[in-house]
Formats: sequence, C-alpha cells, structure tokens
Amino acid sequence: MLNQLAKRIPKAHRIFYRVLPFIALLVLAKLVLHRFGLELLSINAIFSGLIGANVFLMGFLLSGVLSDYRESERLPGDMAAGLATLADEMQSLHQRTCAPVALAALEHVHTLGNTIHQWLHKRERSRGVMTLISGLNEHFLAIEPLTQANFIARLKQEQSAIRRIIIRIHTIRETEFISSGYFIARTTTFFLLLGLVAARIEPFYESLFFLVVVSYLLLFLLFLIGDLDNPFGYYEQESSEDVSLKPLEDALTDLQDRLVKERQRVALSPGASDPAARDAH
Repeated sequence: MLNQLAKRIPKAHRIFYRVLPFIALLVLAKLVLHRFGLELLSINAIFSGLIGANVFLMGFLLSGVLSDYRESERLPGDMAAGLATLADEMQSLHQRTCAPVALAALEHVHTLGNTIHQWLHKRERSRGVMTLISGLNEHFLAIEPLTQANFIARLKQEQSAIRRIIIRIHTIRETEFISSGYFIARTTTFFLLLGLVAARIEPFYESLFFLVVVSYLLLFLLFLIGDLDNPFGYYEQESSEDVSLKPLEDALTDLQDRLVKERQRVALSPGASDPAARDAH
C-alpha cells in the first residue's frame, strides 16, 4: 500500500512529503519543551550567522552536484546514439548481404540495449552489461570479411563510447559527492534545529513559525542535494530528480522495430524455407 501511495505522489512533491514528518516531529518536541518550561536557549546574532553559514555550505554542495547532474542529462542520449549507430551498421550490412552473422549482431545490440535499461533500474549487474559490451567483439570478427575495415573501426569507437558511459554512470550513482561535506551539513543542521527547538522566543507563535520555516528550508535542501547526487535513482521509490531515460527508451523501441523488420525480411526471402539455400547465404 505504501508503494502504491508513493507512486501516486507527483515527483515534484516527493521531497516536500518526505520533509513533513520531520517538521511535525520538531514542532511536537517544541510544544513539549514549551509546556514544561525547558526552552533554555536564546536567539542571538551568532545563531543567525550559523544558519547563514549552513545555508552557504549547502549552496556549495548543491552547485557541486548540479555539475554532475547536467553531465548526467546527456548520458542517456549519448548511449542511445551509440546503440543506434551500431544498429545502423548491422542493419545495412544485413540488407546488403542477408548474412546471418549480421542479423545475430543486430540481435546482440538489441539485447545489450535492453540489459542496459534493466541495469539502470538495478535489475542487472554491471558485470553482465560489461560482458555484453565485450561480446560485441565476436560479432565484429564475424562481420569483418563482409564489410570495410573503417566500418569496423567506427563500430569499435561506438563500443568504447558506450563502455565509458556505463562506467561513468556507475561512478556517479555509487559515489557520494564530498562525503565529509555531507557529514558537516547534516550535523550542523541537526544542532541548529535542536537549538531552535530549545530556544525561547516570545511570543510563542513566532517561535513555531521560525522553527517551521527554517527547518523546512534546511531539511528540503539536504534532501534535494542527496536526491540530485544520484540522477539515476530509478530503483529508489523516493527519488524525484532523475534524468530522463526517454532517449534510451525510444532507441530500444527503434531497435525492436529494426529487428522485427529484418526477421521478416529473412522469412520472406527466397529459399527461406529451404535449409540448404539458407545455409548458402
């Protein structure tokens, strides 16, 4: 039930709903301390400066993760272009020669694209993707006698580009940007919010207002930075700021159409029902 509820929440609002329980907990703690007269701290200029310094630190972290996010926005499109280029060569070679090895190579590219899509959702292991990328070498060797050497060189370049993209995505989603920076931002935020809860501000409704506003700002920034730090969090239900996979999904649809078309070409070609004739091709 919780999974279905999470899916119904618009992505733009997910961080807001993740922050709300923490704000409610802080307000409840504030009410308890006020009820028993345990608000022992007072707000001064130093406290305000600490809040400003914490926001500045979060701005530094946010600018850092944004640079990786902008780069990540290009990676699905670059990967889709590489798969499409491989498919172009395999399909044109099959149309020209009707060689089974060309169709097998096209099928391998299709399998590779689907596996990459599954890997992005963490349904496949990185080792499996890299094995399929390396497996293209066998198909390159098989089609080498049927085409020009510069075409094979171009295919190898696309293979290398796809491998680099996979390694880069793996690094981005598995590496936290400046772990020590996150630690100090989280701990400072914790102590600042604790100070707001224990601070005495009159009248009391102003104290609640500032607690809600400041805690919302700081917690939202923390969650936003953590979300942007992994632009490929499709496997995380609470993730809201993921880069679009539409270019890759469109490329997979195109690969499927190409494969169906070439299989139909084989089925409709003369001698398709004759094993001896098919082997002669």
